[in-house]
Amino acid sequence: MGFVQEPRQPFLRAPSSAVWLIALLVAAHMGRVLAPAQLSDNILVNYAFIPARYSHAYLAAHGLNPGSIFEQALPFVSYMLLHAGLAHLAINCVWLLAFGAVVARRIDALLFFLFFVLCGIAGAAVHLAFNWGSAAPVIGASGAISGLMAMGFRIVGGSRPVDGGPLELAPILSSRILIWSAVWIGVNILAGVTGLGNGAEPHLVAWQVHLGGYAAGLLLAGPFVAIQDRYMHPRASLG
Repeated sequence: MGFVQEPRQPFLRAPSSAVWLIALLVAAHMGRVLAPAQLSDNILVNYAFIPARYSHAYLAAHGLNPGSIFEQALPFVSYMLLHAGLAHLAINCVWLLAFGAVVARRIDALLFFLFFVLCGIAGAAVHLAFNWGSAAPVIGASGAISGLMAMGFRIVGGSRPVDGGPLELAPILSSRILIWSAVWIGVNILAGVTGLGNGAEPHLVAWQVHLGGYAAGLLLAGPFVAIQDRYMHPRASLG
């Protein structure tokens, strides 16, 4: 009696764009920690996000050169690639895998990476606004991942149109999104009040970064899905 062998299913069914992003974070971290101590420290100083870098008063008081426009802009992106240790990196990678997979199934790889970067930039900008002149470095991808979480919420809470078109996002003001957002905001405000996630150590990612990235994710989800469905092949599967 013959048997029909089922095709093997991949152990991890995450979209390749999410997996490649995780691989990039891991490679960046390993490259820094395996570098000579002096070089590793220089990477943190030059590529972490430090609000004081943008304060003319702070720079003048300490006789520091702000650098070129490119050198000032780069930390808005490069800080996402830096992590304090394996625990910090592992938490962010698991978080990215959970929510990044949902988003990566809805939009193409190029849009996925651009969305991630923009949410991370928004997180840094919000942190800068609330911590102007602070010399405490901020590192980690959790602000950008918070944006993926926000879009993931809108995807999971969405609905299928009656005409069978691509999955529509849940409205930002829907009860489900408001509840999830309130919980996330509350958790981060609690972290800020108690000192968790905000401090002078470079590995502590400020809670404002999370909220900035999350807000950007909520707002940018709609335009990114519209671009996906209008100019690319619609993708509606949640996997």
